[in-house]
Amino acid sequence: MDLAGITTPNADWVRSRAEILLRHSPTHFLRHLPTEPQQVRYGTGAAARFGKQVGEEVLTAADGQSQWLLQHLPWDSEFFGTSTYRLFTGLFGSDATPAALRAAATQLRVRLAARGPYYAFSVIPAEDTALLQALTGGGWRLIETRLNFYCPVAEATLPAPAPVRLARPEEAAHIGRISAAARNLFDRFHADPWFGEACADALLARYAEAATEGSYAHAVLVPDEAGLPVDSFLAIGDMAAETGVPGSGASRVLLTAVGPQNRGWHLKLVAATVRRAAVLSLPQVLMTTQATNGAVFRTCEKLGFRLGSTSHVLACDGNQS
Repeated sequence: MDLAGITTPNADWVRSRAEILLRHSPTHFLRHLPTEPQQVRYGTGAAARFGKQVGEEVLTAADGQSQWLLQHLPWDSEFFGTSTYRLFTGLFGSDATPAALRAAATQLRVRLAARGPYYAFSVIPAEDTALLQALTGGGWRLIETRLNFYCPVAEATLPAPAPVRLARPEEAAHIGRISAAARNLFDRFHADPWFGEACADALLARYAEAATEGSYAHAVLVPDEAGLPVDSFLAIGDMAAETGVPGSGASRVLLTAVGPQNRGWHLKLVAATVRRAAVLSLPQVLMTTQATNGAVFRTCEKLGFRLGSTSHVLACDGNQS
């Protein structure tokens, strides 16, 4: 079996996978939000539009039973010196057999390897068992299990405010060093042997630097306590409320790290994030962590966060046999 490039996703398969595709929305678990706008932005709408943007490919198995929605990531490819891809999802009908899907997942790896060295990953909702079984059966490996929490801002249980401030652009290198030093062996980059420790540290440092420089984060909070060195930070991304969708909008914790000189500041920085969201009239704060991160669970329990969903990160690369 081979794979052929086709630019149009199969509309019937998009509809067949609608329930699962909705779970790509970061707020699908919020019951007060209507599903249709989320489907359009993150789910069936995103799948139906796939292939129209630069770097997007729709790869269809020659047996006609499945398609892969694959995105090439230019920045990551340049940073790692290897072609890097994100698999958005797979499309298939209810008549696709597990064996056919496993074979198609295997052949996807073969097709990518034929292009040269590569790395590919996918973030998959836990409910998508058909896709998870197809990919793991086809040689993709489990890297990380994520828990996606949310905090209704109006119902949060907050401690007394701690002194915080916005990180300054000239602190970017320092913030990067904090991120690299506060190593989490279970995050996607440190848990995947393809990266290696040094590369994973360097990536998280650059990610934190870019957030502080304002490349993608709306704010980076740091402690502002007299005599206390800055050894922690929290980067925030805001999602504006959608027109005509009451209760929408959120602040998301993008990246956070706490060094030994700032122990206890994760709770304080997250609490400050919730307060900031209230000032901006954003009704919820979102935060994702690994299923192994007990320290974050304790923060969630104290502040009133709730578990919204679970997802898994899978990956494959050209070094596999």
